[in-house]
Amino acid sequence: MIRMLKNKKNNKGKGKGKNNIPKFNFYWIYGIVFVILISINFFNPMNSGVLKTNYSEFKQFIENKQVRKIEVINKKEARVYIYNEELQQPPHKDKNIPNKSVFGGPNNGPHYFFNIPNNETFSIFLEESQKSYSRENKSLQYDYVEEDNFGREIFGWVIFFGIMIAIWSFIMKRVSGGGAGGGQLFNIGKSKAQMFGQGKSTNVTFDNVAGLQEAKEEVNEIVDFLKNPKKYTALGAKIPKGALLVGPPGTGKTLIAKAVAGEAKVPFFSLSGSDFVEMFVGVGASRVRDLFKQAKEKAPCIIFIDEIDAIGRARGKNPNMGSNDERENTLNQLLTEMDGFGTNSGVIILAATNRADILDRALMRAGRFDRQIYVDMPDLNERKEIFEVHLKPLKLEKKLDKDFLARQTPGFSGADIANICNEAALIAARKKKLSVQKQDFLDAVDRIIGGLEKKNKIISKQEKKTIAYHEAGHATVSWMLEHANPLVKVTIVPRGRSLGAAWYLPEERSLTTTEQILDEMCAALGGRAAESIIFNKISTGALSDLEKVTKQAMAMVTIYGLDEKVGNVSYYDSQNQGYGFTKPYSEETAKIIDQEIKKIIDSQYKRAQSILKKHEDKLHQLANKLLETEVIFKEDLEIIFGKRPFEKEVIKKKNIEKEVADETSKGDNAKTEAKKSSSKKSA
Repeated sequence: MIRMLKNKKNNKGKGKGKNNIPKFNFYWIYGIVFVILISINFFNPMNSGVLKTNYSEFKQFIENKQVRKIEVINKKEARVYIYNEELQQPPHKDKNIPNKSVFGGPNNGPHYFFNIPNNETFSIFLEESQKSYSRENKSLQYDYVEEDNFGREIFGWVIFFGIMIAIWSFIMKRVSGGGAGGGQLFNIGKSKAQMFGQGKSTNVTFDNVAGLQEAKEEVNEIVDFLKNPKKYTALGAKIPKGALLVGPPGTGKTLIAKAVAGEAKVPFFSLSGSDFVEMFVGVGASRVRDLFKQAKEKAPCIIFIDEIDAIGRARGKNPNMGSNDERENTLNQLLTEMDGFGTNSGVIILAATNRADILDRALMRAGRFDRQIYVDMPDLNERKEIFEVHLKPLKLEKKLDKDFLARQTPGFSGADIANICNEAALIAARKKKLSVQKQDFLDAVDRIIGGLEKKNKIISKQEKKTIAYHEAGHATVSWMLEHANPLVKVTIVPRGRSLGAAWYLPEERSLTTTEQILDEMCAALGGRAAESIIFNKISTGALSDLEKVTKQAMAMVTIYGLDEKVGNVSYYDSQNQGYGFTKPYSEETAKIIDQEIKKIIDSQYKRAQSILKKHEDKLHQLANKLLETEVIFKEDLEIIFGKRPFEKEVIKKKNIEKEVADETSKGDNAKTEAKKSSSKKSA
């Protein structure tokens, strides 16, 4: 429905002023800590190739006369120095002791270390060993060394806490990433709103918005409130507090807000409802306060909250089923800021949602959201305007009928139409065409609705025949019913999850009668009815049809009050308050509802069977045609059945307005004539 123009990158002004100042990168801290740890590990003599041994193995070294020197550290630990020539002998050779030290010289030790079991016994053993060495003209040196490890321990604890602080700050940064201040530590409670209007722009205006005239007028008036407040306050009017954009997905709510940001000459704060949500308690409320604080400083301004249902859900629902207190606290703070004791003069709030039914009633009241702007699906004329917008960048064939494209897409949103245009261009490029043609758009509609064709899917002849008669049954019944949607195309080529598909052109209507619903149900059951007549058995291929029919019948009975037995009763919950675990009707009524639903479906199924039996010969012709060509169109049905006898009378909006104006003028003329006649009588 709406198209955003391509943003033109403006690099002017970059590299000037403050933007040239290099910012400190927090990762330098991690690099420094890592280098310190490596240095400690590198220069520590106990980690430069020193192996741990035990007391018994040490005795073996002594017996082999391989030990050159022993250092007893604090009477707890012994460091063992081996003769250099003995390092190449077993068992030292097998332990891969490095020949060179860290600095490149010979490795003079220590080579081993071990814990002393008993200092007195160890001292006696050293004395005896020294005597045995002297007998063989060898020397054994041993020293008692006292080392102070207090500084090293303190330094180790400092490094440990430094690493923990660095890790914690890193986690906090990631958790609060994208927040104000670059997501750095202690900025987690700052608002994540993106501000437009001060050197920033969305480059989207109301000229880029197709259709939605009423919505644009409402929103444009809000922009005018901020631009010319005296125009309204002079008459005693108050500026509205906020406006809520409501409508189905893809209709252009967010893009209207972008157009407001491009049109308004005031600061525009944009953020999503999920930006308030955080894993830490109190962060959401803090961000709400910070947002409104910034907005008050920049007043007059506009705040836009997209997908407000993320924080605006009704409170008190299922309190014992794990309700989110943090979300409710955020909502409470938002309600207070929007209309509390404090005044927010000059701050207007725009919000968008497609779930207005679940929003809290306190949020919806006047004084917070004074206006609710409904953004509906586009009608025929609006779809044409949307196509004109999205077709501009495409290289089209000459004389492309845009009215035809608009007629082929009933019920499509603006986002769907944008997708169709893009998909058509991709299909044309895939086929190596020089321009996008009409058929490409039709293929794009089929691709989006039905899915990708699976021509290589293996299907047996019997299955293919069943699918052909199923789809032919749909086409036959819909062609013979007055209120059924007119057929456009039928195919038995598998698409997506379906084995066959039929395309219909739904009638655009505001009201639906009982007869129209029943005809649609009958047409939907035509596929299964054809299977039962031709093959005397049914298959699982009617799943989607049965689902559709069941929902329609249930809606007739329980929502719209179209069933005679149940009566003019509706159990529809428009406020989405919920009935909990109880139903709003008794068990007896539930039985009646079930019976009536089944009765409606059975009657339409029998009706579809009778229509197909009456036109069985044409059903065979249509199915054989499908098996032959795999795809048939409306023209093929006209050859078999003749022209469809039912023509829909469509009254355009302009004609209605013209008729109303004519009736009004006639009424005014009649009044003036009556006044003239009465004045003549009185004379």
